[in-house]
Amino acid sequence: MRNKKTSPYKMNIRTKAVITSIGGYVPETILDNKTLEKMVDTSDEWIQSRTGIKERRILTDKTLATSDMAAFSIQNLLENSDVKAEEIDCVILATSTPDHVLAPSASLVCEKAGLKKAWGFDLNAACSGFLYALSVGASLIESNRYKKVIVVGADQMSAIVNYEDRNTCILFGDGAGAVLLEPTEDTVGLTDSIFRTDGSGTQYLSVPAGGSLIPGSEETVAKKQHYIHQDGRIIFKNAINAMSNVCQEIMDKNKILIDQVDWLIPHQANLRIIQSVGEKLNIPIEKVKINIQKYGNTTAATIPLCLWDFKNDFKYGDKILITAFGAGFTWGSTYLQWGKMREVSI
Repeated sequence: MRNKKTSPYKMNIRTKAVITSIGGYVPETILDNKTLEKMVDTSDEWIQSRTGIKERRILTDKTLATSDMAAFSIQNLLENSDVKAEEIDCVILATSTPDHVLAPSASLVCEKAGLKKAWGFDLNAACSGFLYALSVGASLIESNRYKKVIVVGADQMSAIVNYEDRNTCILFGDGAGAVLLEPTEDTVGLTDSIFRTDGSGTQYLSVPAGGSLIPGSEETVAKKQHYIHQDGRIIFKNAINAMSNVCQEIMDKNKILIDQVDWLIPHQANLRIIQSVGEKLNIPIEKVKINIQKYGNTTAATIPLCLWDFKNDFKYGDKILITAFGAGFTWGSTYLQWGKMREVSI
């Protein structure tokens, strides 16, 4: 009888990606509702009752752009950990407001953040961009080809907002957030993601001009086609249904109940949307992370800024649901378990 040989290699152990450090950046300039009252026909009470937003941050320095905010958030991430810039393998920048149509802003981010050995690329999925990018970054880690991947969500929404349109200018702000992904063979980390896309929704939320279909011209500028245009009612209804349904789907797929979820982190677009998603999922509002009142909708930056703001609330092994909905339509949900954060070496 032949002896069975024991393989020297580990079998059936899945490498997962886990968040090990977080950074964030918001500009110093605050645009509050009282200031907006002087710019358009609106009021602080009207804005707060319909959106939950009290103020938003605006990048007013004309020498800076999205890549700078992204780089600042990465620098903050590195300052909060014992990781050196030269250790970073890759940067994925989720943004809808790149510095230029060409070249990619991730190249500028790598340069400005001093990431000399990293390669990078942009990813545009609007408000869902950070979640999409997080999944791509996790895949790079899971491939075992990369050890340290930074995922950034950054948007300078003030660059594409018409401050004469009271329906959109009250909603958006500027900011950036970043997370570091590393490999783990523990039970923590990114477990699963589900994403959806419906191109028929493009007509309801877009910046019409500036791309290959409608190139920029004197006419497009005169028609204000380089600003955000949206149908708020359709966005509102679709966002609630899409985020709540995909969260339920990922819980069913992973056999977890809502009372086992420690935290829900939804895209910060509108407080009423956030509350409605929580109600449909039957999760207590105390378990829902909300900071829209401070920053408004920073598009791809809302989720990483929530992680940055509330990182001290998360404990090892916490079950977290993240969900987003954005232009495209794009939406999805990610289920993860919180890991151990890196700390600055003394």
